[in-house]
Amino acid sequence: MTPTNPLHGKTLAVLGYGSQGRAHALNLRDSGVQVRLGLRPDGASWKQACADGWQPMPMAEATEGADMICFLMPDTAQPAAFRDHVEPNLAPGATLMFAHGFNIHYGTINPAEAHPVILIAPKGPGALVRREFERGRGVPCLTATHSDPRGDAAAMAQAYADAIGGGRAGILETNFAEETETDLFGEQAVLCGGATELVVAGFETLVEAGYQPEVAYYECLHELKLIVDLLQEGGLARMHRFISDTAKFGDLSRGKRIIDDATRDRMREILAEIQDGRFAREWLAEDASGRPRYDALLEEDLKHPIEAVGARLRANMPWLKEEDPTENSTPSDARSIEEPAA
Repeated sequence: MTPTNPLHGKTLAVLGYGSQGRAHALNLRDSGVQVRLGLRPDGASWKQACADGWQPMPMAEATEGADMICFLMPDTAQPAAFRDHVEPNLAPGATLMFAHGFNIHYGTINPAEAHPVILIAPKGPGALVRREFERGRGVPCLTATHSDPRGDAAAMAQAYADAIGGGRAGILETNFAEETETDLFGEQAVLCGGATELVVAGFETLVEAGYQPEVAYYECLHELKLIVDLLQEGGLARMHRFISDTAKFGDLSRGKRIIDDATRDRMREILAEIQDGRFAREWLAEDASGRPRYDALLEEDLKHPIEAVGARLRANMPWLKEEDPTENSTPSDARSIEEPAA
């Protein structure tokens, strides 16, 4: 790391060692950044950190004297960590870094104005951030500045994104509101909620019509990755190039009957709940009450027949486990898309 790099000579305290925390910490270390790891001594990630060559310490100890505090734990855990461990031990002018804007945007963490507050949000799960870095590549990152009392916050965010590999794939400047609201919307309406419900509904439709569950699984879930890979690699044009004319005509003539104006209206409703804070308040209240609805919904989801069918079929494809982007990482994460993700 050159002396002109804004992170040169700085000590960064990474709080959390879930999927994103592990990836950020290891990538930063490999980039020559001085990193401390702050964890709960009784936490599940303490042993993993030791196995990775770290000497973790309690969060308060890691925070004390650090130039930057990096919040890489689940959104719901951050306010208490800030209140109990970080704020009492913050060095004057220390920078606060977040990988998701949730707590700053919705006001559950309110740092003093003297502290720069920045965002570096990789657009992918932490295990992918680490794997791509090790391959000499990277995952695109969003950066943002919430507070900039010294005038160096944007440069610090850029340097951090570069250090975890984002500069190799693309760094896009945004703001906390845009990152938070689009991230939550994408998870709920498209990437997680929307995609999984579409898959399950397709599976159920075929099974109810008398088709084999295994065939329905292959068609509605397994093959989805093939299409998603094409979309990621080259957008709609690449997908259309590599699917059959029959598939293209079915796409073009039937797709809008599935995703119609009523669907778009519900998407707008979901976005409005994110924008005005209703979703955030609902989620924080659910977490504070012990997550009874969350647990019930998750249990219901995982009991769906598609899970049993999929487990049986995937047992014949051991390479899928080898390629699992969540392998060697714990589920807790600042990015809810993997969670903890996302």
